[in-house]
Amino acid sequence: MNLSTFILLSLGVGVVFGTLLNTTFPDNIELINQTFLAPVGESFLRLIQFVVVPIVFSSLIMGLTRIQGAGQVGRYTIKLMTSYVVTSTIALGVGMGTAYFLQPGSGVTGLIVSETINITEAPSLISWLVSLIPVNPLEALSNGNLLQIIFSAVLLGIGVQLAADKAKPFVEFIESIYHISEKTLSVILYVAPLGVFALMSSTIATQGLDLVAKLFLYVVGLVISSSIMLCLDMLILFALKADPIKFLRSLSEAIALAFGTASSNAALPVVLQNIQENYGLREEIASFAIPLGTALKRDGAAILQGFNALFVVQIYQVPLTPSLLMAIALSSLLVSFSTPGVPGAALITMATVLSASGLPLEAIALVAGIDRLTDGLKTVVNIIGNSVNAIILSHWESEEVLEIEEIKPISALKS
Repeated sequence: MNLSTFILLSLGVGVVFGTLLNTTFPDNIELINQTFLAPVGESFLRLIQFVVVPIVFSSLIMGLTRIQGAGQVGRYTIKLMTSYVVTSTIALGVGMGTAYFLQPGSGVTGLIVSETINITEAPSLISWLVSLIPVNPLEALSNGNLLQIIFSAVLLGIGVQLAADKAKPFVEFIESIYHISEKTLSVILYVAPLGVFALMSSTIATQGLDLVAKLFLYVVGLVISSSIMLCLDMLILFALKADPIKFLRSLSEAIALAFGTASSNAALPVVLQNIQENYGLREEIASFAIPLGTALKRDGAAILQGFNALFVVQIYQVPLTPSLLMAIALSSLLVSFSTPGVPGAALITMATVLSASGLPLEAIALVAGIDRLTDGLKTVVNIIGNSVNAIILSHWESEEVLEIEEIKPISALKS
């Protein structure tokens, strides 16, 4: 039995165990959760995050040393950002369209407002862009700021190319870090089933399934919109003459881990490993596109933000005008690119969407309780969308190389 199957089984056992605790032994939930489930789940997440920074940093620099100059880095970035905007816009449309037709917020009553959510004001776009430049690369590494790490790795990668042979000792050191981190990850993944079991059991035991019943149509809507986006991703692969079945099998470990941890950052090392070793995506593409996409590309967040905003509109019976739809769409799209890849982060960034749309901020608390139960599905959509965009870049680059090769003989004849 492979690791992905073990993780999926542990998810199922976690749901059953959590439900049993919640319904049969409610008085023991706090004790079992605080002494076993929560510590084990948190420890597993910390172990996974332990290898995120060294793998991302080293794989980016290794990939950049294989890219021919800063011009190619810029070309990769422009192509990726183009495909990110297009596919994220599609994801946003799917989320808003599903909420519009399903009307999950109409007639919803009896919800208990959670008081545990902290609403913070998001920084302005200019401040966010400036913050991408680290003052100290070592500080970016120690804080685990993915965007700053990517920025640092790109600058160092360009410097390595310019230094040429003098940078060989540094490149060998970075390659050692990558291979050591990869082996460390393989050891950590042995405890993944236990960690995923603890995380899922803790969520179900503390949240219960009664909240799912109250927000049944809301959950169904998110499942439908996520499924539609996943189908569209598979159609994109089919159009690129890639094999969707092979793709899903290759990422089975990463998908199971993403669903169990609800963290794109935690799943990142496994996604990077699976997409290269199992699927066969070129290291040059994967090592650049997957970390960048983990930091920026979140189809699941785009779906959630658009869906949640219309859900709030329906609950408060706010007239849905074209200007309100435009405000929701633009703010949701921008926010999806700045949502951190950690559990529950979309609830915090949801404040920006509601503020920009003139909707009540207290509505965030209405979905706070159910968020952890739907967060895993959103994370799966995130990592699949990110991986598909990396394959789009690989196909785009291959097509460009073929065009150049076809043009060369013609130009040679003319000369």
